[in-house]
Amino acid sequence: MSTTGWVILAIVVGVVVVAAIAGMAYWRSRRTTALRERFGSEYDRTLGARGSRRDAEQELRKREERYGSLEIRPLSEESRQRYAGEWDRAEQMFVDDPELAARSADRVVRDVLEERGYPRDDLDEQAAAISVDHPDVVQRYRHGHEMVESNGASRDQRTENLRKAMVDFRAVFVAMTTPERDDEVAAR
Repeated sequence: MSTTGWVILAIVVGVVVVAAIAGMAYWRSRRTTALRERFGSEYDRTLGARGSRRDAEQELRKREERYGSLEIRPLSEESRQRYAGEWDRAEQMFVDDPELAARSADRVVRDVLEERGYPRDDLDEQAAAISVDHPDVVQRYRHGHEMVESNGASRDQRTENLRKAMVDFRAVFVAMTTPERDDEVAAR
């Protein structure tokens, strides 16, 4: 083969390699964008916990595979009403017993999650499952648990932490019991 032929072959191979690299970069960028859009702040939290974009994205994809096939069911209107009554009782307890109120609120949320089809495993597994369909409230769920479990604070600080837990659990409760949200999850 002549020198000109080798030069043309090298240019063609170079163009193919550059095109392949550009295609892979574009595909990775699209995958990252899709995961960021789907998981929102949960993407950033996972990135911080994992330390690398690749590991974080792999974790989020594993969650989609593991929990994306769960059969999440909407609540019946009867269940919705029953849980609303339980929630109201938990909130009413707060003035007299903030600790019991926050733990009751947590129990109501866990019961709703279980009836809907989410695992009732440990907090991390539950949060991972919730993050697939409700990435907008999973942080509130985790934070509510942190506030309930925060010990060693003064009595006033403890009460404030329990109030924050109630607010967080309320956001999760509303997200899990609102019928319109069920339609959004079903659409995914």
